Amino acid sequence: MAAPAPVIDGTTRVYGLLGRPVAHSLSPAMHNAAFAHLGINAVYVPFEVQDLAQAVAGLRGLNIGGVSVTIPFKEEIIPLLDEVAGPAARMGAVNTVVNQDGRLVGHNTDWLGAVTALQERVELRGRHILLLGAGGAARAIVFGVLQAGARVSLTDIDTAKAAALAREFGVEALEPGQLEACGAEILINATPVGMEPHAGDLPLAPELLSRFRLVMDIVYRPLRTRLLTEAHARGCEVVDGLRMLLHQGAAQFTLWTGQPAPVAVMAEAASGALAGTATCMDKPSG
Repeated sequence: MAAPAPVIDGTTRVYGLLGRPVAHSLSPAMHNAAFAHLGINAVYVPFEVQDLAQAVAGLRGLNIGGVSVTIPFKEEIIPLLDEVAGPAARMGAVNTVVNQDGRLVGHNTDWLGAVTALQERVELRGRHILLLGAGGAARAIVFGVLQAGARVSLTDIDTAKAAALAREFGVEALEPGQLEACGAEILINATPVGMEPHAGDLPLAPELLSRFRLVMDIVYRPLRTRLLTEAHARGCEVVDGLRMLLHQGAAQFTLWTGQPAPVAVMAEAASGALAGTATCMDKPSG
């Protein structure tokens, strides 16, 4: 027998996701399952944002408890907040906002999600990582893996942006044509390349993959991207984007509620939502 639907009333705390697009997100399934499991009177809703400044004003006006922030707003949202806390200020990217009695405080849990997902498979200290991308997610990952003791080289099709990020964190920037000479053991794709509806795309030449011990893709729709498929075929360990999503989401949940996140419940809900979409659509959905 299905569990009864939660009662939404005037005391229900509202949380959400700010981004564009957001229809593909698994975060509502994760967070709503966690609220229900712990008996918290709260709901998590995805908001497709057209005007970020108006959306942030709406968080204040509606007393929204907190939000996740996704592409393309992780850097753009910073000047609209009252405070940016801890690591988020250092990395210049926010993926979580907490409403503290009317003050909107920005945090970043992406770096925790990435490092936890990687360390489930490999010790990062002393490893050399090649990071693809120079956007908000890449900023968080650079910060996180450096904190874990890794060495980083990064690249992006926007070479000026990659160079600026590399200077900021004191790491190596590579031109896209220099990747063959890079001796990194771990590859992380922090770009949207390979995401539905462009699941056949690759962020780098497949013949370069065999040199890596482990390949991680932050894309989770499809769960097994072409990058991960090609890497696995060449003998690499692979880490899918759902692991990072899960661990960063668990950290968000704790920031909002002050309670430990039910990680197993959130993992099951996210996996179920992903599988359910694929079943309904006869293919993974973006």
